[in-house]
Amino acid sequence: GDYGCTFTYSAQGGTNEQWQMTVGVSEDNGLFSCSIWRPQGKSYLFFTQFKAEVKGAKIEYAMAYSQAAAGALSDIPLKQEEFGITETTVSHREGKFRFELSKLMIVAKTPRDEL
Repeated sequence: GDYGCTFTYSAQGGTNEQWQMTVGVSEDNGLFSCSIWRPQGKSYLFFTQFKAEVKGAKIEYAMAYSQAAAGALSDIPLKQEEFGITETTVSHREGKFRFELSKLMIVAKTPRDEL
């Protein structure tokens, strides 16, 4: 529809890793969500950079994880200094990002039509 999510990255290694991306809109069209993750948990890719960008909405909440939950393991968030969040993007911070990414979640607020 009116919303989109783009994930761009540069990485090395991790032959044939399976990744998933889901996008969704809340029932009242008030929130748009975008998630990118590796269902198997930890990724073995060496990420040099990443950026997720939403179209048609403004980011309310975002979180990046070095490890995604799988089996008995739980999500391990990146440190706050490793990534930055703007109104429309979530991206690595040059010199701070430690090259590990396994999950990225974004919740964005959609513009409301005023009556």
